[in-house]
Parts: sequence; structure tokens; C-alpha cells
Amino acid sequence: MAKKAVCLLSGGIDSCVTSFLAKKAGYEVYVLSFDYGQRHKKELECARVIASSLDAKDHVVFDIDLNRFGGSSLIDESSDIPKDHGLEDISKSIPSTYVPARNTVFLSIGLAYAEAVDADAVFIGATATDYAGYPDCRPEYIEAFQKVAVLGTKKGVNGKPIRIEAPLLYLSKAEIIKKGLELCAPLERTWSCYLGGAKACGRCDSCLLRLKGFKEAKAKDSVEYEFLPEWYKK
Repeated sequence: MAKKAVCLLSGGIDSCVTSFLAKKAGYEVYVLSFDYGQRHKKELECARVIASSLDAKDHVVFDIDLNRFGGSSLIDESSDIPKDHGLEDISKSIPSTYVPARNTVFLSIGLAYAEAVDADAVFIGATATDYAGYPDCRPEYIEAFQKVAVLGTKKGVNGKPIRIEAPLLYLSKAEIIKKGLELCAPLERTWSCYLGGAKACGRCDSCLLRLKGFKEAKAKDSVEYEFLPEWYKK
């Protein structure tokens, strides 16, 4: 019987590459995306294209309105998205784009989905190297959630715990991009910008980390930008 994996797919680079790694590892892929009250739906549009490219067994878009709580500029449109940070300043503190306990919510639902389809693993595109200050992307967080998967599920109690896989955890954005290109993942169909314009803004932390990654990988980013920082043009 084929191995099964639930892949948390936002539509960004990290989750796209993670899902393709699961596919390469021989898993039958079940894709899980979230409509959680984010400012725009461009990532979800990309997630649908990526899921199709993966030939996913199923793609669930789960509705959960975290905007009812607020607490993040990523879901509260009355808050400004931080822009034009120096690369050295990104990750020095937890940014306003941090959505309270988002990965915990997503992984919990992913764990439930995995139990329901008798999956062996849940894949998440967390990365600690360029983690931009998010506490729920750290290795110790992933380790702690693995304990939840063991203790809090029927599969765990029966001695067949669902594994929490974060294969990009120690990779830089450049290394992730290189791996995506090796896997022929559709990076050109991913979306990283925190804003939902016709073009990526090129100014938010996510755009800056993406541009830095492509520059260091010496690869072309096919996504169009409204603005490109001077350091990227050099």
C-alpha cells in the first residue's frame, strides 16, 4: 500500500518545494490549504495550480477565519504591512505579520486530516534559517508538535504515530530555490508577497527574502515586481 502524506500548501515557495519533496519520496499526496482570512487569495490560486502539478490525491481548502481574532497585519487590513527593511533587520524581532499560533492551528487540522485518511506523515514548509522571526518555524517547535502527534492521536497510541516532516528546516531560501528547480517544481506559479497586487510589491519582508534567495541561487524569478531593491539589481 502506498505511503500517504498530508502536505500543508500555502502557495508559496517553501510549501511548494516541500510538497514536491514528499512526492519524490514516494508519498501519495493529500494537499491541505487554508482560507484563514488573509488579505488576498492569490496564494490560494497558486496552491490550486501547484496541487494539480503534484497530481494530488485530494486538495482540501479549509475555511477558518482567524481574522475574527485579529492580532496580525497579515489578516487585519487596518494594520500596515512592514516594508523596506534592511535584510540584516529581518528576523531581529517577531514581525507584525506573525499570525497568532497559525502553524499550531494548521498542523492540528493537518493532523486530523492525516488520521482521517490514514496518512503516515504531515509535511510543513517551515524553515528556521530565513524564518523572519516566526517562533512557530523553529526546530524545537517542530519537535514539540511531534510529541503532540504521538500523544494526542489514535495512531500515536497504537504505536504508529504520524510523523511531522519539515524537510526545509535547515535550508536557506537559496538552497530551497535550487532544490525546487532540481525537482522541476513550478516556482513561477508560487506567490510570496504579503500584498495581493497584480505584481509582487518587492518591499515586504517576504518579497525581500524571496529576492535574496533567487539572487544567491543565481536563478531568475519569473514573478513580476512593482519594485526591485538596488542590492538585487547589482
